[in-house]
Amino acid sequence: MICRRIVVAAFLSSTLALPVAAQSTVDVAKLPVNLERIQRQLQQPTVREERDGLNLRYMVDVYGRAPRIELFTKQDNLETGPVPYGAPTHRDMIQAVTPQEFRAPAADFGALFRWLADKAKDKK
Repeated sequence: MICRRIVVAAFLSSTLALPVAAQSTVDVAKLPVNLERIQRQLQQPTVREERDGLNLRYMVDVYGRAPRIELFTKQDNLETGPVPYGAPTHRDMIQAVTPQEFRAPAADFGALFRWLADKAKDKK
């Protein structure tokens, strides 16, 4: 917790030590920073420690803004297109669970039919 306060203090002091020209272009009232809230959060202990024999567990609360989740974008074609990365088809599952040596038919049916066709031609 002390390290966290030191890091925050160093960050604030480095941002406050900017040149005057850079500070005049920034409107502090429009920044999404609430200093009272930051000070209140720093006063609360957010690091918890639990000890159970040799099992040490440290929990630290991190506050931040989550990114926006977009479920449907303009690239998604929900009316007529297939779903990308959807469920596997029957063929995909058969290829995934069947070894390569058992995927081919046991006999070469093309050669068998060709042999039968040749035999039928010879008898005519």
